[in-house]
Amino acid sequence: MPARRKAPRRRARRSFNVSAIEAGTALSLAQSTGFADSLQLALDGKISEGVNNMSRTVLANKSKIIGTLGAAAVAKVASKGFASGTLAKLGPIRVKL
Repeated sequence: MPARRKAPRRRARRSFNVSAIEAGTALSLAQSTGFADSLQLALDGKISEGVNNMSRTVLANKSKIIGTLGAAAVAKVASKGFASGTLAKLGPIRVKL
């Protein structure tokens, strides 16, 4: 009688995916909203100034923010047509649409 095989062990994935559209949208929105400056003000203890700074920046850049969100929505819809959405593979990171 042959020896019984052990059940295969599940291994963790060694790569992860990064959506190029979502990452680009997030970076653009962070820049358009003045997120870094506002966060720095809040970390310095000036929470009110940080919120006011972000509010002013969002109101000043609202057309750019709307354009970014619209372009991201169109890109997400268009990218659904590709069989493989992978743009690049950098080691364990896959940049996908």
